Amino acid sequence: MSDDGAVRYAPAASLVWRNRVTRALSWLPRPLDPVRSIKMKIIMVLLAGGLSGLIWFYLWLGWFPIWTGVTATIIGVTIVQFLARGMTSPLREMTAAARAMAQGDYDRRVRATAADEVGELAAAFNHMAADLAAADRQRRELIANVSHELRTPITALQGLLENIVDGVARAEPEMMQTALAQTERLGRLVTELLDLSRIDAGVAPLKRHPIDVPSFLDGVVREAEVNAAGSGRDVRFEVAAAEIVVTGDRERLHQVFANLLDNAARHSPPGGTVQVRAERHDEHVLIAVTDEGEGIPPEERDRVFERFTRGERPGGGGTGLGLAIARWVVQLHHGTIAAVDPERRGCQINVELPLIRK
Repeated sequence: MSDDGAVRYAPAASLVWRNRVTRALSWLPRPLDPVRSIKMKIIMVLLAGGLSGLIWFYLWLGWFPIWTGVTATIIGVTIVQFLARGMTSPLREMTAAARAMAQGDYDRRVRATAADEVGELAAAFNHMAADLAAADRQRRELIANVSHELRTPITALQGLLENIVDGVARAEPEMMQTALAQTERLGRLVTELLDLSRIDAGVAPLKRHPIDVPSFLDGVVREAEVNAAGSGRDVRFEVAAAEIVVTGDRERLHQVFANLLDNAARHSPPGGTVQVRAERHDEHVLIAVTDEGEGIPPEERDRVFERFTRGERPGGGGTGLGLAIARWVVQLHHGTIAAVDPERRGCQINVELPLIRK
C-alpha cells in the first residue's frame, strides 16, 4: 500500500478501534450512577483515592499517618467543593432552562465560559435554544399569516353566499367570478402549505419534459394578466424570450413564475410595466422578472427567499412562503434564483436553469 493510502485509511482504522473500545467499556459497571450530584461523585472519588493511599501505606510500609491523611482529605474535599461549583453550575442552569423551555420560554440561555466538555455542552445547548426559539417564532408567524390569509377569502365568500341565500343579491356572473377568485386564492394557500410539508419531508417528485420557453412564458403571462385585471391592478406585462428549450417540470416551473409575476404586479405602481426576459447564457437560460416598484434593499435580498419572510416593500402580503417554495423548485432543477441589482428602477429576480438535464 502506498504512503498516501496508509495516510488515508489510518483515521478510519483508528475510529473502528475506538468504537470497539467504547463498546467494550460500556459494559463495565458504573457504581456511582445512583449518586445524584457530580460534586458528591468527585468527593467520593477523592475519598476513595485517599483511602487507597492510606491502605497502601499501612500494608506495605506498616505506617498509618492518620492525622495527616484526615487533614489532607478535609483540605481536598474543601477544595473540590469550591472548584466543583463552577463545574456543575452550567448543568444546573441547563436543567432550569430545559424546564423553562418545556413551558414555552425559549429565551433562557446558559453561561458558556468553560473550555471543557461542559462548556461545549453549554454552547451547544444555547445554539439549540436559539434554533428552538426561531422555530417557535416561525410557527407563530405561520399561524398568524395563514389565519389572516384564510380569513379574507372566507369572509368574502361568506358575505356573497349570505347575500344570495337571503335574496339580497342574485347569483350573477360577476358575483360568481368574485367567488371563484376567492376560492382560487384558498386553493393557492393550500397548495403552498402542501409544498411546505413536502419540503420538510424531502419528497420532491418531478415530471421532466422539454419546455419551449417562449410559449411557456406567454402562457404564464396571460394568466398573470387575467389575475391582475381581476384584482384591479393597472399593470402591463412585456415578454421578450429567445427560442430556447429547457427540460423540467412544467407545472412546478409554472408555479415559480406565476408567483414571481404576481409579486411583481402587486408591487408595481399604477400604470407600471412588468418585464419578463429570457436569454441564453452558455449552458444556462436566464429568465429575469423586473417590476417598477420600490425594489428590495440589498440587505433584504437573501432573506426574501426564507420562509415566512414577506419583506418590507409596500404592497406586501401573502404567507411569506411563495419565494421560499420558488427557490426550492428552482434548486430541484439544479438552478439558482436571486434578487439582483435592477437595470432600472424596481426589483429584478433572476432565475437561471441549466439547458442540459442533470
